[in-house]
Amino acid sequence: MAFTPHGKHLVAGEWIGTDNTFQSEPAHGEAHAFSVGTVDLVNKAAEAAEEAFWSFGYSTREERAAFLDTIADEIEARAEAITAIGTSETGLPAARLEGERGRTTGQLRLFASHIRKGEYLDRRHDEALPNRKPLPRPDIRLMQRPIGPVAVFGASNFPLAFSTAGGDTASALAAGCPVVVKGHSAHPGTGEIIAEAVHAAIGKHKLHPGVFSLIQGGRRDVGTALVTHPLIKAVGFTGSLAGGRALFDLCVSRPEPIPFFGELGSVNPMFLLPEAVKARGEAIAKGWAGSLTMGAGQFCTNPGIAVILSNQADAFAETARAALSEVGPQVMLTDGIAKAYRDGRDRVAAGAGVREILTSTCNLRNATPYLFRVTAKDWLANHALSEEVFGPLGLIVTVESTEEMVAVAKSFEGQLTATLHLDDADVGLGRKLLPVLERKAGRVLANGFPTGVEVCDAMVHGGPYPASTNFGATSVGTMAIRRFLRPVSYQNIPEGVLPEDLA
Repeated sequence: MAFTPHGKHLVAGEWIGTDNTFQSEPAHGEAHAFSVGTVDLVNKAAEAAEEAFWSFGYSTREERAAFLDTIADEIEARAEAITAIGTSETGLPAARLEGERGRTTGQLRLFASHIRKGEYLDRRHDEALPNRKPLPRPDIRLMQRPIGPVAVFGASNFPLAFSTAGGDTASALAAGCPVVVKGHSAHPGTGEIIAEAVHAAIGKHKLHPGVFSLIQGGRRDVGTALVTHPLIKAVGFTGSLAGGRALFDLCVSRPEPIPFFGELGSVNPMFLLPEAVKARGEAIAKGWAGSLTMGAGQFCTNPGIAVILSNQADAFAETARAALSEVGPQVMLTDGIAKAYRDGRDRVAAGAGVREILTSTCNLRNATPYLFRVTAKDWLANHALSEEVFGPLGLIVTVESTEEMVAVAKSFEGQLTATLHLDDADVGLGRKLLPVLERKAGRVLANGFPTGVEVCDAMVHGGPYPASTNFGATSVGTMAIRRFLRPVSYQNIPEGVLPEDLA
């Protein structure tokens, strides 16, 4: 099924064009013109979302679950067209887009199942004690309620799972919150066809059209207007530290501050414990090379740093170098991301004490792997070496002792993930490291690689700042719905007046 974008915004049920346009920059295939978002469109979308909240926010769980299921059905009905335009715009292979589409529809259906069960409501009831002395206790019930319209920013590196109908949108809609999406200019056509799927689902369920709007990328004032609009009550964001921090600052400086749930990236350190390296260091090095270069390294969980004892580092580095040298150039998502990758490479290479293990030529939109090595002493003295490089670049940090390995662990800022490679004989050191790593990361894993985030009840995709702006939240898994809910207590409310889920 062919799909030719019309380049318009979906606002309150209408496809609207604007006078100014921007051109998409596909990795291959035809470029298309898209309307530039405006502040007026943001106002219209936010006002429609607020109006929609009075019905959608008080709809039944079954009504919202059916809506989410239908969005998933409508996305699958456009499967071939989504893959075609997604691969064209991003350069990602068809298999990756197909897998990500499955994850996207799976998320929607998971949240549908989750809200049908009702456990997320966290319902509590303290019955009245009229005869309690010295004072009686009233009847008090508690339940989670949706907060209102939510703004979602599409991500560059996940055109489906973290964008128009991705995890932020799915969890907000599940909670009962209308959504205004600011599409990412890296894949506007993909955003448009997904918006068509959501629009079709809205029509089938006869919902208020303000439940969902998509405003395509454009000038910075559109993002600013969205996060500062008084009717927007929370923001979901996946992107760069600089961009996310700027939006976060806007959110907290509003007359009514609102939560900004920003997932801002991570270097995802791995700690290679000595007995594990002795037993299977070669396999770990090869696995790291595969994880590091998956998707051209354009994952927020890309494990960019490996910490290892210096007396074990030579063999590990050589195996990793050999494996990485076999990886050819990969197309990056945008020209801007490719340039940032080259800039990050130059920053790491210029660090004091940094040794080049593998270098090659990275030009235009193509990425090739890089591998560097540095001692813990030099690494600790240069904060820039602990900053994310978005792409397939690895840095080996060598330590002289297990005590220095613990010191390196303590020096890290907040991370999305941290990994321990350990064997049975490493358990003592593992026990020393785990309390450190659980303070640093939202997900700690053993004997694996963090690329690939399972969408399930127990997943946390977040962490202390700067990995994310809210360490108590996750953007993946069913607990993501909590970002868009707040607890309300109902005291002595008559049964006939209580919300249906409490009555």
